[in-house]
Amino acid sequence: MPRTQGETPEHNLSMANEDYLESIYRIMEETGESDGIKSVTVAEQLNVSKASVNKAIANLKEAGYVEQNRYGRVQLTPSGRSYARHVWRCHRMLRSFLERDLGVEHDVADAEACQMEHALSLDTQNRWLEYLEAQGINVEE
Repeated sequence: MPRTQGETPEHNLSMANEDYLESIYRIMEETGESDGIKSVTVAEQLNVSKASVNKAIANLKEAGYVEQNRYGRVQLTPSGRSYARHVWRCHRMLRSFLERDLGVEHDVADAEACQMEHALSLDTQNRWLEYLEAQGINVEE
């Protein structure tokens, strides 16, 4: 598969598709929806058009990360859930580091963490997470 801008060798989705996957995961976690979520909810969270979400969902379905039921509700597959959970965990790790250790304002830290999570290799992400956990810092919160 050719690399697209924002992709690293370990990331097999573009930055945008990782953001959509992460958004689906976050919404499902926040709402506890077990039968999937509406694509319009993703559009609202990311402040994008429903058409953009539908295109991303088609890409994520093709990659095997989401499924859509006959009512159009979107659910993560087990591999999609694992991928999205990791992206969201890295986002929180980076945001926490920027805020707590560097004193960056929350909104700036959140936006920059979103950019950084896509640029780091999977190995670097895992090493950073392990380092923080060894320091007693829980990034699950």
